Amino acid sequence: MSAIVVIGAGHAAGQTAASLRQENYEGEIVILGDEPHPPYQRPQLSKKYLSGDITLEQVYLRPEKFYGDNNINLRTNSPVTNIDPLSKAVTVGNTETIIYEKLLIATGSRPRKLDLNGSDLKGIYYLRSISDVDLISTAMKSAASVCIVGGGYLGLEVAAIAVTSGLQVTVLETEERILQRVTTAEMSAFYHELHTSRGVKIHTQTACSGFEGEKQVERVLCGDRSFDADLIIIGIGILPNTELAAESGLACENGIVVDDHCLTSDPNIFAAGDCTNHPNPLLGRRLRLESVQNAMDQARTAAANMLGGDISYAAIPWFWSDQYELKLQMVGFSSDGATQVLRGNKSDNAFAVFYLDGGAVVAVDAVNSPREFMVARQLYGRQVDASQLADTQFNLKDLLI
Repeated sequence: MSAIVVIGAGHAAGQTAASLRQENYEGEIVILGDEPHPPYQRPQLSKKYLSGDITLEQVYLRPEKFYGDNNINLRTNSPVTNIDPLSKAVTVGNTETIIYEKLLIATGSRPRKLDLNGSDLKGIYYLRSISDVDLISTAMKSAASVCIVGGGYLGLEVAAIAVTSGLQVTVLETEERILQRVTTAEMSAFYHELHTSRGVKIHTQTACSGFEGEKQVERVLCGDRSFDADLIIIGIGILPNTELAAESGLACENGIVVDDHCLTSDPNIFAAGDCTNHPNPLLGRRLRLESVQNAMDQARTAAANMLGGDISYAAIPWFWSDQYELKLQMVGFSSDGATQVLRGNKSDNAFAVFYLDGGAVVAVDAVNSPREFMVARQLYGRQVDASQLADTQFNLKDLLI
């Protein structure tokens, strides 16, 4: 009997397999991952796993035992090198062929690399996998200074852990402000002040032009300036892993193109997670999301539809970032808002910023404000009174009645 085959071993892959069993699918399920680990929680890598607050087993999406108990054939170190849609087969390595009934592509994404002079020196790392973090953790124990290239959420999460660990930390950002591509100027300023107050040195409008050192990196070059560091961590964004899909003839454009059922341009191939470009009717546009919520929701949708269901995926995106003792939780995209309303006091490190368009809530950034975050998820799209949002004495749950 042919199988449902899942390519990848991240959130989307692991959840798809679990959902198939929850949907009472009794056929064979094969997960093919190219790493030596079962599906794991990638966002924790730059947070609690790097800081040492959780163990390797706690990073795993589910205990390894789960796959055997549910008759899921989890195959690690098994990179897929080819998909043949005509024969409904995938090639593992260069020799083994597996026939599929339905296929899910959940190949995720990879770090965007810098191809500059000195890029091959020791001491330069990207953070995307468990093995990356293990190497960085070891390097941090003997390092005195770290330079982080990229002022996005990942870079700032690493900066927080590194400076808390006693390292001298420098963040280099090419844009005019940190987090410029993902949030407002006001939120950028808040996090800039937060990090500099903890000892992090931040240099904006500073582009990396190369690295210097004998065998080990010693400094980062930025035009006519340089910054000494014995450990470099680069976080300048990620790229979707679409090559396998594109080579098999599937439609790809800033990700693998799927419909609201997570179906690709092939009727037997689905895709989910970071690698997909999907329609969102609630936002009125297509987008590619790099989030756990998207991966998990798409996985559940794909699993149901693989088994003949008729489920459409439509959800408002949400994200989070842990930096120091602050948890930032986000709903929607602040760039969709025309006005903003502050609830709480930024100086208390506990506040929420609501973003409105035409009087309706379209996004929120909540810092150490879980109640506001939870309510905001339900308020999305609703017309609200801005004065009530700003009034900390007003119970936001009353707006849901």
